[in-house]
Amino acid sequence: MKRVSLTQHLVEEQRLHSNIPAELRLLIEVVARACKTISHAVGKGALGEVLGSAGSENIQGEVQKKLDLLSNEVLVEANEWGGQLAAMASEEMETIHLIPNRYPKGEYMLLFDPLDGSSNIDVNVSIGTIFSVLKAPDGMGIPTEKDFLQPGNKQVAAGFAVYGPQTLFVLTTGDGVNCFTLDREMGSWILTHRDLRIPADTKEFAINASNARHWHPPVKRYVDEMLAGKTGVRGKDFNMRWIASMVADVHRILNRGGIFMYPADAREPDSVGRLRLMYEANPMAFIVEQAGGAATDGRQRIMDIQPKKLHQRIPVFLGAKDEVELVTGYHREALGS
Repeated sequence: MKRVSLTQHLVEEQRLHSNIPAELRLLIEVVARACKTISHAVGKGALGEVLGSAGSENIQGEVQKKLDLLSNEVLVEANEWGGQLAAMASEEMETIHLIPNRYPKGEYMLLFDPLDGSSNIDVNVSIGTIFSVLKAPDGMGIPTEKDFLQPGNKQVAAGFAVYGPQTLFVLTTGDGVNCFTLDREMGSWILTHRDLRIPADTKEFAINASNARHWHPPVKRYVDEMLAGKTGVRGKDFNMRWIASMVADVHRILNRGGIFMYPADAREPDSVGRLRLMYEANPMAFIVEQAGGAATDGRQRIMDIQPKKLHQRIPVFLGAKDEVELVTGYHREALGS
Protein backbone atom coordinates (compact mmCIF):
# COMPACT_ATOMS: atom_id res chain seq x y z
CA MET A 1 0.00 0.00 0.00
CA LYS A 2 1.37 3.37 -1.04
CA ARG A 3 1.87 5.73 1.90
CA VAL A 4 0.66 9.29 1.29
CA SER A 5 2.06 11.95 3.61
CA LEU A 6 0.17 15.04 4.76
CA THR A 7 2.36 17.24 2.54
CA GLN A 8 1.81 15.07 -0.53
CA HIS A 9 -1.92 15.03 0.10
CA LEU A 10 -2.08 18.83 0.39
CA VAL A 11 -0.05 19.31 -2.80
CA GLU A 12 -2.28 16.87 -4.71
CA GLU A 13 -5.44 18.55 -3.38
CA GLN A 14 -4.18 21.90 -4.63
CA ARG A 15 -3.57 20.44 -8.07
CA LEU A 16 -7.05 18.92 -8.17
CA HIS A 17 -9.16 21.64 -6.57
CA SER A 18 -7.00 24.78 -6.33
CA ASN A 19 -8.19 25.29 -2.74
CA ILE A 20 -4.89 25.04 -0.84
CA PRO A 21 -2.46 27.81 -1.86
CA ALA A 22 1.14 27.50 -0.68
CA GLU A 23 0.68 29.76 2.37
CA LEU A 24 -2.30 27.74 3.60
CA ARG A 25 -0.45 24.46 3.03
CA LEU A 26 2.50 25.70 5.06
CA LEU A 27 0.17 26.90 7.83
CA ILE A 28 -1.55 23.50 8.05
CA GLU A 29 1.85 21.76 8.14
CA VAL A 30 3.02 24.02 10.97
CA VAL A 31 -0.15 23.32 13.00
CA ALA A 32 0.28 19.59 12.38
CA ARG A 33 3.91 19.80 13.49
CA ALA A 34 2.85 21.59 16.68
CA CYS A 35 0.31 18.84 17.33
CA LYS A 36 3.16 16.30 17.13
CA THR A 37 4.98 18.23 19.86
CA ILE A 38 1.86 18.32 22.02
CA SER A 39 1.30 14.60 21.42
CA HIS A 40 4.82 13.89 22.67
CA ALA A 41 4.17 15.89 25.86
CA VAL A 42 0.82 14.15 26.41
CA GLY A 43 2.52 10.77 25.94
CA LYS A 44 5.09 11.57 28.60
CA GLY A 45 2.43 12.36 31.20
CA ALA A 46 3.76 12.28 34.74
CA LEU A 47 7.23 11.42 33.42
CA GLY A 48 7.34 14.87 31.81
CA GLU A 49 5.91 16.59 34.90
CA VAL A 50 3.07 18.04 32.82
CA LEU A 51 0.07 16.70 34.75
CA GLY A 52 -1.98 18.62 37.30
CA SER A 53 -3.20 22.17 37.70
CA ALA A 54 -1.18 25.22 36.71
CA GLY A 55 -2.79 27.18 39.55
CA SER A 56 -4.31 29.77 37.21
CA GLU A 57 -7.57 30.47 35.38
CA ASN A 58 -8.21 31.32 31.72
CA ILE A 59 -10.48 34.07 30.40
CA GLN A 60 -13.45 31.68 30.75
CA GLY A 61 -12.81 31.40 34.51
CA GLU A 62 -11.75 27.77 34.15
CA VAL A 63 -8.82 26.34 36.07
CA GLN A 64 -5.93 25.76 33.68
CA LYS A 65 -3.94 22.55 33.60
CA LYS A 66 -0.19 22.54 32.97
CA LEU A 67 -0.81 20.89 29.61
CA ASP A 68 -3.31 23.63 28.65
CA LEU A 69 -0.60 26.27 29.01
CA LEU A 70 2.10 24.12 27.42
CA SER A 71 -0.10 23.35 24.39
CA ASN A 72 -1.04 26.99 23.97
CA GLU A 73 2.63 28.01 24.10
CA VAL A 74 3.61 25.34 21.55
CA LEU A 75 0.97 26.49 19.05
CA VAL A 76 1.77 30.19 19.47
CA GLU A 77 5.54 29.75 19.14
CA ALA A 78 5.24 27.37 16.19
CA ASN A 79 3.02 29.74 14.21
CA GLU A 80 4.58 33.15 14.97
CA TRP A 81 7.53 33.17 12.62
CA GLY A 82 6.40 31.40 9.43
CA GLY A 83 4.90 34.41 7.65
CA GLN A 84 1.49 32.81 6.98
CA LEU A 85 -0.45 34.53 9.77
CA ALA A 86 -1.69 38.03 10.50
CA ALA A 87 -2.78 37.10 14.05
CA MET A 88 -3.93 34.25 16.28
CA ALA A 89 -6.64 33.71 18.89
CA SER A 90 -6.81 31.01 21.53
CA GLU A 91 -9.40 29.82 24.01
CA GLU A 92 -6.69 30.21 26.66
CA MET A 93 -5.88 33.88 25.88
CA GLU A 94 -7.98 36.90 26.76
CA THR A 95 -7.52 38.66 23.43
CA ILE A 96 -5.85 38.08 20.07
CA HIS A 97 -2.12 37.48 19.69
CA LEU A 98 -0.46 39.73 17.14
CA ILE A 99 2.50 38.49 15.11
CA PRO A 100 5.64 40.18 16.50
CA ASN A 101 7.03 42.96 14.29
CA ARG A 102 10.28 41.07 13.67
CA TYR A 103 8.36 38.46 11.66
CA PRO A 104 6.58 38.82 8.29
CA LYS A 105 2.77 38.91 8.28
CA GLY A 106 0.52 36.63 6.22
CA GLU A 107 -3.07 36.67 4.99
CA TYR A 108 -4.55 34.07 7.34
CA MET A 109 -5.82 34.11 10.91
CA LEU A 110 -5.65 31.07 13.18
CA LEU A 111 -7.98 30.20 16.06
CA PHE A 112 -7.48 27.21 18.34
CA ASP A 113 -8.47 25.33 21.44
CA PRO A 114 -5.00 24.10 22.35
CA LEU A 115 -6.15 21.21 24.54
CA ASP A 116 -9.75 20.06 24.36
CA GLY A 117 -11.02 17.72 27.09
CA SER A 118 -8.78 19.01 29.87
CA SER A 119 -10.75 17.13 32.54
CA ASN A 120 -9.39 13.91 31.01
CA ILE A 121 -5.70 14.86 31.16
CA ASP A 122 -4.86 13.36 34.53
CA VAL A 123 -6.80 10.12 33.98
CA ASN A 124 -5.21 9.16 30.64
CA VAL A 125 -8.33 9.50 28.49
CA SER A 126 -8.24 10.87 24.93
CA ILE A 127 -7.84 14.63 24.55
CA GLY A 128 -7.01 16.81 21.55
CA THR A 129 -6.47 20.10 19.75
CA ILE A 130 -9.02 21.95 17.60
CA PHE A 131 -8.18 24.66 15.07
CA SER A 132 -9.85 26.94 12.53
CA VAL A 133 -8.36 29.08 9.73
CA LEU A 134 -9.89 32.31 8.38
CA LYS A 135 -8.76 34.72 5.67
CA ALA A 136 -7.85 38.18 6.87
CA PRO A 137 -10.41 40.79 5.68
CA ASP A 138 -9.40 42.80 2.62
CA GLY A 139 -7.59 45.99 3.53
CA MET A 140 -7.04 44.96 7.12
CA GLY A 141 -4.43 47.05 8.95
CA ILE A 142 -3.32 46.04 12.41
CA PRO A 143 -5.58 43.06 13.26
CA THR A 144 -8.26 43.54 15.91
CA GLU A 145 -10.74 41.18 17.56
CA LYS A 146 -13.39 42.46 15.16
CA ASP A 147 -11.44 41.04 12.20
CA PHE A 148 -11.86 37.56 13.68
CA LEU A 149 -15.63 37.86 14.05
CA GLN A 150 -16.49 36.06 10.82
CA PRO A 151 -19.21 33.40 10.51
CA GLY A 152 -18.03 29.81 10.24
CA ASN A 153 -18.93 29.65 6.55
CA LYS A 154 -15.88 31.87 5.95
CA GLN A 155 -13.45 29.21 7.21
CA VAL A 156 -10.89 28.02 4.67
CA ALA A 157 -9.68 25.09 6.77
CA ALA A 158 -10.41 23.38 10.07
CA GLY A 159 -9.24 20.32 11.88
CA PHE A 160 -8.48 18.55 15.10
CA ALA A 161 -5.90 16.22 16.57
CA VAL A 162 -6.76 13.32 18.86
CA TYR A 163 -4.13 12.22 21.36
CA GLY A 164 -5.26 8.68 22.06
CA PRO A 165 -3.93 5.14 21.47
CA GLN A 166 -2.97 6.55 18.08
CA THR A 167 -2.38 10.25 17.42
CA LEU A 168 -4.71 11.36 14.63
CA PHE A 169 -5.00 14.57 12.60
CA VAL A 170 -8.41 15.17 11.00
CA LEU A 171 -8.59 17.90 8.36
CA THR A 172 -10.93 19.63 5.96
CA THR A 173 -10.12 22.38 3.47
CA GLY A 174 -13.64 22.45 2.08
CA ASP A 175 -13.52 19.33 -0.09
CA GLY A 176 -14.28 16.45 2.23
CA VAL A 177 -12.64 15.20 5.43
CA ASN A 178 -9.44 13.19 5.64
CA CYS A 179 -7.66 11.61 8.59
CA PHE A 180 -3.91 11.15 9.08
CA THR A 181 -2.20 8.90 11.61
CA LEU A 182 1.10 9.85 13.19
CA ASP A 183 3.84 7.32 12.44
CA ARG A 184 5.71 7.81 15.68
CA GLU A 185 8.86 6.05 14.48
CA MET A 186 9.12 8.12 11.30
CA GLY A 187 7.62 11.29 12.78
CA SER A 188 5.32 11.76 9.80
CA TRP A 189 1.58 12.10 9.25
CA ILE A 190 0.25 9.37 6.93
CA LEU A 191 -3.15 9.46 5.22
CA THR A 192 -5.11 6.52 6.65
CA HIS A 193 -8.80 7.45 6.22
CA ARG A 194 -9.85 9.22 3.03
CA ASP A 195 -13.15 11.08 2.57
CA LEU A 196 -14.75 10.27 5.93
CA ARG A 197 -18.56 10.15 5.80
CA ILE A 198 -20.86 10.07 8.81
CA PRO A 199 -23.13 6.99 8.62
CA ALA A 200 -26.75 8.12 8.21
CA ASP A 201 -28.25 5.38 10.37
CA THR A 202 -27.28 5.68 14.00
CA LYS A 203 -27.93 4.07 17.36
CA GLU A 204 -25.61 6.23 19.48
CA PHE A 205 -25.84 9.63 21.10
CA ALA A 206 -23.42 11.67 23.22
CA ILE A 207 -24.60 13.98 25.98
CA ASN A 208 -23.74 14.62 29.64
CA ALA A 209 -26.72 12.88 31.23
CA SER A 210 -25.87 14.22 34.70
CA ASN A 211 -27.46 17.50 33.57
CA ALA A 212 -30.76 15.85 32.58
CA ARG A 213 -32.72 17.60 35.36
CA HIS A 214 -31.69 20.96 33.87
CA TRP A 215 -32.45 20.25 30.21
CA HIS A 216 -35.02 22.27 28.31
CA PRO A 217 -38.13 20.38 27.07
CA PRO A 218 -36.95 19.80 23.45
CA VAL A 219 -33.78 18.05 24.65
CA LYS A 220 -35.70 16.01 27.24
CA ARG A 221 -38.20 14.95 24.59
CA TYR A 222 -35.50 13.90 22.12
CA VAL A 223 -33.42 11.96 24.66
CA ASP A 224 -36.48 10.32 26.26
CA GLU A 225 -37.53 9.04 22.83
CA MET A 226 -34.13 7.40 22.37
CA LEU A 227 -34.12 5.96 25.88
CA ALA A 228 -37.54 4.39 25.24
CA GLY A 229 -35.79 2.01 22.83
CA LYS A 230 -37.67 -0.50 20.70
CA THR A 231 -40.93 0.11 22.53
CA GLY A 232 -40.83 3.85 21.87
CA VAL A 233 -41.55 6.03 18.84
CA ARG A 234 -38.02 5.49 17.47
CA GLY A 235 -38.50 1.73 17.35
CA LYS A 236 -34.89 0.84 18.17
CA ASP A 237 -32.45 0.78 21.06
CA PHE A 238 -29.81 3.50 21.44
CA ASN A 239 -26.52 3.56 23.33
CA MET A 240 -25.19 6.63 25.12
CA ARG A 241 -21.51 7.54 24.79
CA TRP A 242 -19.90 10.47 26.60
CA ILE A 243 -16.13 10.91 26.73
CA ALA A 244 -16.17 14.57 27.88
CA SER A 245 -13.64 15.29 25.15
CA MET A 246 -15.27 16.84 22.08
CA VAL A 247 -12.50 15.68 19.74
CA ALA A 248 -12.94 12.06 20.81
CA ASP A 249 -16.74 12.19 20.67
CA VAL A 250 -16.75 13.84 17.22
CA HIS A 251 -14.13 11.44 15.86
CA ARG A 252 -16.30 8.51 16.94
CA ILE A 253 -19.28 10.08 15.17
CA LEU A 254 -17.24 10.55 11.98
CA ASN A 255 -16.53 6.83 12.00
CA ARG A 256 -19.62 5.25 13.59
CA GLY A 257 -22.36 7.83 13.27
CA GLY A 258 -24.44 9.36 16.04
CA ILE A 259 -25.10 12.79 17.47
CA PHE A 260 -23.19 14.99 19.92
CA MET A 261 -25.16 17.40 22.08
CA TYR A 262 -24.05 20.11 24.48
CA PRO A 263 -27.27 22.09 24.99
CA ALA A 264 -28.02 25.20 26.96
CA ASP A 265 -30.00 24.40 30.12
CA ALA A 266 -32.01 25.94 32.92
CA ARG A 267 -29.20 26.35 35.47
CA GLU A 268 -28.45 29.84 34.22
CA PRO A 269 -31.50 31.51 32.63
CA ASP A 270 -29.30 33.87 30.62
CA SER A 271 -26.91 31.12 29.53
CA VAL A 272 -26.72 30.46 25.81
CA GLY A 273 -24.59 27.32 25.94
CA ARG A 274 -21.18 26.18 27.03
CA LEU A 275 -19.06 25.54 23.93
CA ARG A 276 -17.10 28.31 22.24
CA LEU A 277 -18.39 29.30 18.83
CA MET A 278 -15.03 30.34 17.39
CA TYR A 279 -12.72 27.68 18.84
CA GLU A 280 -14.93 24.58 19.02
CA ALA A 281 -18.35 24.86 17.38
CA ASN A 282 -17.35 26.46 14.06
CA PRO A 283 -14.40 24.18 13.21
CA MET A 284 -16.30 21.05 14.27
CA ALA A 285 -19.38 22.16 12.33
CA PHE A 286 -17.23 22.65 9.21
CA ILE A 287 -15.75 19.16 9.57
CA VAL A 288 -19.10 17.50 10.29
CA GLU A 289 -20.84 19.18 7.36
CA GLN A 290 -18.00 18.20 5.03
CA ALA A 291 -18.54 14.61 6.20
CA GLY A 292 -22.22 14.74 5.24
CA GLY A 293 -23.60 15.65 8.67
CA ALA A 294 -25.21 18.75 10.13
CA ALA A 295 -24.54 21.17 12.99
CA THR A 296 -26.96 23.62 14.62
CA ASP A 297 -27.39 25.53 17.86
CA GLY A 298 -30.93 24.16 18.13
CA ARG A 299 -32.34 26.93 15.96
CA GLN A 300 -30.03 27.60 13.04
CA ARG A 301 -26.97 26.32 11.23
CA ILE A 302 -23.92 27.00 13.38
CA MET A 303 -21.78 28.20 10.48
CA ASP A 304 -24.31 30.92 9.63
CA ILE A 305 -24.12 32.54 13.09
CA GLN A 306 -22.55 35.99 13.07
CA PRO A 307 -20.14 36.08 16.05
CA LYS A 308 -20.56 38.97 18.46
CA LYS A 309 -17.45 38.40 20.57
CA LEU A 310 -14.26 36.35 20.51
CA HIS A 311 -15.16 33.99 23.36
CA GLN A 312 -18.87 33.65 22.56
CA ARG A 313 -20.57 30.45 23.73
CA ILE A 314 -23.43 28.58 22.07
CA PRO A 315 -25.43 25.33 22.38
CA VAL A 316 -24.24 22.61 19.98
CA PHE A 317 -26.03 19.74 18.22
CA LEU A 318 -23.94 18.00 15.55
CA GLY A 319 -23.56 14.67 13.82
CA ALA A 320 -25.82 12.53 11.61
CA LYS A 321 -27.94 14.89 9.54
CA ASP A 322 -31.35 13.31 10.22
CA GLU A 323 -30.78 13.26 13.98
CA VAL A 324 -29.63 16.88 14.12
CA GLU A 325 -32.61 17.97 12.02
CA LEU A 326 -34.98 16.06 14.33
CA VAL A 327 -33.79 17.63 17.60
CA THR A 328 -33.52 21.05 15.92
CA GLY A 329 -37.12 20.64 14.77
CA TYR A 330 -38.19 19.98 18.35
CA HIS A 331 -36.54 23.25 19.42
CA ARG A 332 -38.24 25.19 16.63
CA GLU A 333 -41.58 23.58 17.47
CA ALA A 334 -41.19 24.62 21.11
CA LEU A 335 -40.48 28.19 20.00
CA GLY A 336 -43.50 28.17 17.68
CA SER A 337 -41.38 28.73 14.58
